[in-house]
Amino acid sequence: MAGKKLNIPVLLGTNRQARQSEHVAKWLMTRIALRPDIESRLFDVRDFHLPYDHYGQEIKDQFPEWRDAIIAADGLIIVTPEYNHGPPGPLKSVLDLLLREYVHKPVAFAAVSAQVWGGTRVIETMLHIVRELGLTPTFTDLNFPRVQDKFDAEGNLLDEAYNSRADAFLDELVWMATTFRWGRENVPSKFH
Repeated sequence: MAGKKLNIPVLLGTNRQARQSEHVAKWLMTRIALRPDIESRLFDVRDFHLPYDHYGQEIKDQFPEWRDAIIAADGLIIVTPEYNHGPPGPLKSVLDLLLREYVHKPVAFAAVSAQVWGGTRVIETMLHIVRELGLTPTFTDLNFPRVQDKFDAEGNLLDEAYNSRADAFLDELVWMATTFRWGRENVPSKFH
């Protein structure tokens, strides 16, 4: 297992125009690229083009890149804004495409809000959702209160303190992903 990079996709969970979460997701990808222990790919809910009248696990084969990425994943990072204390609908719809593929994998949250809460309330809501999917949340989150003040118009980070926060966030996720990978490979389970 030593030397093999962890595969940890990032899911950008909103399709709204002028979304501040996009700055966070792209910045986080640059932080991940600095690490020798993680390989990643950014998935954007905008790119899924989900049907409005039929969704869920029945249509997962229409999204083979997502399905295959999660099957191969050692963990997942979700970047989500907080809309009225909850996640965006498209994020929930994308997550609902799969089920068993998530089991025994850690998930970490980078949450944003325009106000002081920094997405803490959306994470509280997401904990119930990801647990039902079989994902295990990390205890280290990245919160971006007043996200509009954290990045300039081009998406450059203005608050350098977030670099060390991201390192701690990724360190915890790497520990969990490494441990869970070992478990999936060495401990029998009806799920894998």
